[in-house]
Amino acid sequence: MDRIYLEIVSPEAVLLKKMVSLAELPGTLGRFEVLAGHAPLISSLGKGVIRYVSEGIESRIEIKSGMVEVVDDKVTACVETV
Repeated sequence: MDRIYLEIVSPEAVLLKKMVSLAELPGTLGRFEVLAGHAPLISSLGKGVIRYVSEGIESRIEIKSGMVEVVDDKVTACVETV
């Protein structure tokens, strides 16, 4: 199964560093999903939920705003949490 490395950080702490099968993010122009092999991307994030699936278990992190970079199957999100 193809996986991506998801890292979510806030000014206060590292919230997550994990291999996941998918990440869904609240882009300011709409939600989008990242899977293995995704094209490089930089996007702003709006208020909403980052949803990710790891080993078949879905989890969520609620955010106020942020930025995300996707490159070489690594997703790095710098966020402000609720």
